[in-house]
Amino acid sequence: MVNFRVVLVAPRHEGNVGAAVRSMGNFDFTELFLVGPCEIGDEAFKRAKHAGDILRSAQTVQSLDEAVRGCDLVVGTSGIVTPGEKHFVRIPITPRQFAERVKDHEGTVALLFGPEDSGLAQDELLRCDLLVNIPSSAEYPVLNLSHAVTIVLYELFVHHPRKGGPRAASEEERKMLFEFFDDLLDAIDYPEFRREKTRVMFRRMMGRAIPTKWEFHTIMGVFGDAAKRIRKKERKEG
Repeated sequence: MVNFRVVLVAPRHEGNVGAAVRSMGNFDFTELFLVGPCEIGDEAFKRAKHAGDILRSAQTVQSLDEAVRGCDLVVGTSGIVTPGEKHFVRIPITPRQFAERVKDHEGTVALLFGPEDSGLAQDELLRCDLLVNIPSSAEYPVLNLSHAVTIVLYELFVHHPRKGGPRAASEEERKMLFEFFDDLLDAIDYPEFRREKTRVMFRRMMGRAIPTKWEFHTIMGVFGDAAKRIRKKERKEG
């Protein structure tokens, strides 16, 4: 069964934090991490209403790495979409598409929401395996923080995960897959100046697909065998 962790990155207004927490209570989400937040006081608890226990048990950390530690999938939200398939850093799916894809998986998924004035920074977006964007007016595309949280959590609530679905790959297995991919790039002598963008593109592609544990191991096997055969052939030719 999927476990979701809501991560609010550097929220500026405690009222928005409280309103987001209220939505968490509405849709049965309980795990909250606050990364370098504003001061949380009476206003936040007033907005949280009957979900105050979620706010009281929230974990406050100072870095994004701390907030997503132990998570199997890191999902960022962005109000800005850059057109064109080459701008893969900001190619998102909708909350409904995300909810449908993740509902049968197991593991911990971090849901990242950026600060109200600027959203997630570029380096934070690069840390994500997958991006979610809420379709809205081109004239005014950026939603209030608590409204964005509400919409994403609602879609996940409607597509509530069922027990017994395919197991998702763990954080360590995902790291291994990306190491196998890097090794394959080395084996084919892939141009150095293209590697970072290609790594990010591959990570995003795998994030959108949300493969199962078995699929991850199959892909790792293919990459590993390919790299070994390429090096073996090079040794023979050398």
